[in-house]
Amino acid sequence: MRWRPRRIRPRAYHLGQLKAKLAKLRRELISPSGGGGGGPGIGFDVARTGVASVGFVGFPSVGKSTLMSKLTGTHSEVSEIDFTTLTTVPGTLKVHGAPIQILDLPGIIEGANDGRGRGRQVHIPVARTCNLIFIVLDVLKPLGDKKIIESELEGFGIRLNKKPPAILGGVAITNTVPLTNIDQDEIKAVLSEYKLSNVDVTIREPNMTADDLVDVIEGNRVYIPALYIDAISIEELDLLYKIPYSVPISSREWLNIDELSEKMWDALELVRVYTKPRGQSPDYSAPVVLRRGRCSIEDFCSAIHKEIAKQMKYAIVWGSSAKHARGQKVGLDHVLEDEDVVHIAKK
Repeated sequence: MRWRPRRIRPRAYHLGQLKAKLAKLRRELISPSGGGGGGPGIGFDVARTGVASVGFVGFPSVGKSTLMSKLTGTHSEVSEIDFTTLTTVPGTLKVHGAPIQILDLPGIIEGANDGRGRGRQVHIPVARTCNLIFIVLDVLKPLGDKKIIESELEGFGIRLNKKPPAILGGVAITNTVPLTNIDQDEIKAVLSEYKLSNVDVTIREPNMTADDLVDVIEGNRVYIPALYIDAISIEELDLLYKIPYSVPISSREWLNIDELSEKMWDALELVRVYTKPRGQSPDYSAPVVLRRGRCSIEDFCSAIHKEIAKQMKYAIVWGSSAKHARGQKVGLDHVLEDEDVVHIAKK
C-alpha cells in the first residue's frame, strides 16, 4: 500500500475558523437561548430622556458617582466602599442648551463579559444603547484599567472609537484594496464556519481583519465613541493628555470640566437648529437638536411635529449651510449645520 502524506490545510484557514467559532461561543454566552439570568435586572434599564445618552463606565470607587453628582445635581451614592452604586442612576446635563442624559452605571469588574458580577444585566441593555461612553479611569493605573475595560466591552460586542468595517456581503471574494491582515483562505474559513457557501464578499478598506469580517457576519456589534476620563491633580495633567481620547479632570477641584463638556458635544455630533417664527426674532432659548447625518430640513420638521413636513411649502435658512447671509430658500432635503436658523413657510 502506497503511503500518501496527509494534506495540511493552510494555517490561515485554521485561524479564520477558530476566530469564527470563538465569536459564536461568545454570542451564546452573552445571549443564552434558554431562560435563566440573561435578561436585564431591576434598576439596570432606565427610561431615556434628552437628545442623547452618555454612560459612565469604570471600576468601582474611581469617582464616577462624584462626577455624576456634580455634573447633573442628581444624587448618586458616593462612598469609599466598592459597589456603592448598585443600579443605573440617570441624570441630565445641559450642554449648549441641549439636554443630555447621563447614566451612572454600577462598577464593572474584570471578567464581566464572561458572566462575573452583573455584567450581562448592565452592559448589554444599557451601555450598548448609549450614544457615547465615558470610561472613568483610576489615575494611579490608567493604562492598565483602560486595557481591561476595553477588553470587557469588546466581549459584549461594543466597539469603541471605531467605524463599522467596509465589508459587504462565497463564491466571489473581491477587494478594492490590498489584503494585508487577512487572506482568501481565512475569509473562506470564516464563511465556512457560518455555513455561508453562496455569498459575495467585497472588502473596501485596507487593514481589514478576520475579526472585522466576523463582526459584519454577526451583525450585532455597536460602534460607540468613547472618552477616557482621568481624575487627576495638576501635576499629572501633561502625562495623561498623552492617552488618546483622554480628558483629565478633577471633580474635587472642578478642573477641566468645561473641556469635558466640549469634548462630549463634539463626540456626540449634535447639531443645534433655532426656529424663527414669521415676523419675529429667532428663538435661541430652546434649540431643536439633531444628530449629524440626520439633520436635513425634513428631519428638523419631524423633530417638531410629524405633520409639518407635509404642510411645508419651503424653508428659509440662515447660517453656515446657507449660500447667502440674507438667507436661502430651500427644500426638505437641505442639510443643516450647527446653529442654523430656520423659518418654515406653510402651504
